[in-house]
Amino acid sequence: MIRDPKDLQRYTPQERANHWVVGISFILLALSGLAFFHPAFYPLANLLGGGTWARILHPYIGVFMAFFFVLMFLRFHRLNVMTKTDKEWLDRIGEMVDGNDQNMPEQGKYNGGQKMMFWLTVLCIVLLAVSGLLMWRAQFTAPINLVRFASVVHAVAATAMIVLIVVHVYAAIWVRGTLRAMWYGTVTRAWARQHHRAWYREMTGK
Repeated sequence: MIRDPKDLQRYTPQERANHWVVGISFILLALSGLAFFHPAFYPLANLLGGGTWARILHPYIGVFMAFFFVLMFLRFHRLNVMTKTDKEWLDRIGEMVDGNDQNMPEQGKYNGGQKMMFWLTVLCIVLLAVSGLLMWRAQFTAPINLVRFASVVHAVAATAMIVLIVVHVYAAIWVRGTLRAMWYGTVTRAWARQHHRAWYREMTGK
């Protein structure tokens, strides 16, 4: 698909690949995890070859996702440091939801909502990784009470993570022009000027 050469690059191919690897891995983990969580969802285990294979593969996919999420964290954590402007943006998020974002505080590459989403995701991934390792009886031996506690933490963190991802996808669809950034790596100058004016000036010098 031909793109305007004046478009701004928002993500490199490596960054987009990293994002999709983590995203697809999480979808597989969420669906197989739901299969273990309640009998009504058990047919979802067939996506990984049935119950036995799902139980075998689930933790390995979790390790795979955690590794690539660490790479993503290293790429983006500096850009997601919260600032005073971000807090002001969050205080006025109602204006954004109402579609009146023309006078919102100027944002860099990410706005306050995106940064908050990033750090909540980091927290959920850490909880999922640590609790998942404690539950991985085939590889690790932990006291049964600790395993039970880890199971509760894992379920709560997984639920929170699913909600975060749903919000993330909805927001990307709701703000027109956002999805193309992860498909093609670019955004229009009009999109950047409207939603991330500080980043637009940084990229264009205007």
